[in-house]
Amino acid sequence: MHLPFWLTTVLLFPVLMVQGKRVRRDTPRLPEAAGDPFGQYGEGDPAFRVLVIGESTAAGVGVTTHDQGLASQLALQLHEKTGRTIAWHTFGVNGIRLGQLIRKLANTPLPQADLVLLSMGVNDTTGFTPRYKFRRQLLALRQALAPRYPAPLQLLSVPPMQLFTALPSPLRHLMGWRARQLDTVYRQLAKKAPNDFTYRCYPAPTDPTLLARDGYHPGEKGYRAIAAALAEGDLLTE
Repeated sequence: MHLPFWLTTVLLFPVLMVQGKRVRRDTPRLPEAAGDPFGQYGEGDPAFRVLVIGESTAAGVGVTTHDQGLASQLALQLHEKTGRTIAWHTFGVNGIRLGQLIRKLANTPLPQADLVLLSMGVNDTTGFTPRYKFRRQLLALRQALAPRYPAPLQLLSVPPMQLFTALPSPLRHLMGWRARQLDTVYRQLAKKAPNDFTYRCYPAPTDPTLLARDGYHPGEKGYRAIAAALAEGDLLTE
């Protein structure tokens, strides 16, 4: 138990409740992306397949169609970088937490993939998922995916919510504090179990020109910027 965090949360609870209600009331509720959640760049059989699973970023919230979203833009970046044919597929649910995602995936047919990226953390941050539970769920997800996807599960860093200007202070700073705690769970798992997890940090799109109109999710330029940062890593060697 992280006592300073919880004491601060209790002390600020009345203010946080008011701010949280105001944010939910005033922030535009953007839809998930439309169109096919899959595709490829290049001709012929894919040389490499990317699968993105998770919450709103995997669901393409902030853009109109999935080909503008993270999985597609990452495949495009990898294709342009290597000249190889790269396939992509994305599966996300707006507002979902990690435990819910695990149950959802149990009944969802998923495609072949050489690399699986998990984009989660924001809803578990705002929902105050305990760290021990978040860690246990990550291990359960890996266990469920490992038979089909033996490569390490790529953990995309939890966005630094203290930089989300759409959130007022002190709510923004408390959510940033919590997000860092969950992100630390990612880092620890990747360090202790490198055959099962790889941690991928990327710069969060805080520039207003990179954000959707809700000031919260990435827009088309934002997804492109995240994909470009990830493509600079060693994804194809995983």
